[in-house]
Amino acid sequence: MPILIAIGALLLFAVVFGPQWWVRHMLAKHATERPDFPGTGAELARHLLDEAGLQHVTVEPTDIGDHYDPDALAVRLTPTHHDGRSVSAVAVAAHEVSHAVQHARGEPAFKRRYHLVKNLGWIDRVASIILLLAPVVFAVVHLPALLILQLLAGLALLAIRVAVHVTTLPVEFDASFGKALPVLMRGRYLGAGDLPAARDVLKAAAYTYVAAALATLLDIARWFRMLRF
Repeated sequence: MPILIAIGALLLFAVVFGPQWWVRHMLAKHATERPDFPGTGAELARHLLDEAGLQHVTVEPTDIGDHYDPDALAVRLTPTHHDGRSVSAVAVAAHEVSHAVQHARGEPAFKRRYHLVKNLGWIDRVASIILLLAPVVFAVVHLPALLILQLLAGLALLAIRVAVHVTTLPVEFDASFGKALPVLMRGRYLGAGDLPAARDVLKAAAYTYVAAALATLLDIARWFRMLRF
């Protein structure tokens, strides 16, 4: 039995952290500085935005992960990708600009993703409040059925976060392979020898949200352990 538990723990660890490790590995693998590149990731992002007629969208450095902010109308890149001249910097910059293009075009899938992600904040807060108050409510009213109902409601709300991240995958793949890769190939921003590496980076960028969804499963497991449900 201990062996089975250990194997199960290892499998859970691989499922939850494997994709995160792979995403980070791909980005780091192709982050080698390339003096032969004409510009940084930020400069390429600015160029692509201008070409798309999105001069009002800014390009900014960030420490919280590469992303496009539809509220601030800003493409934000980590220092490695903002200031770097690498395949990772070029591919990630093109990927995030593609989200700005999706937003500007009013693409339905992006709109759905935007509204779903925007609601994740209050969903997480409500779920945490329900789960934290469940033992207190039980201590007051002593109704096991109500406790079970609260726990199920809180965990279901957390599971919504997983579903939201998974539903964003088509938007991410469109940004990577429907827009970013064709732009990089058409504009010859990368040589033919760098395109396989760019595909790896764009795939990693697309799977970032899947890695986040799997990490959420670990949060749910923690709540089960804390509440001994």
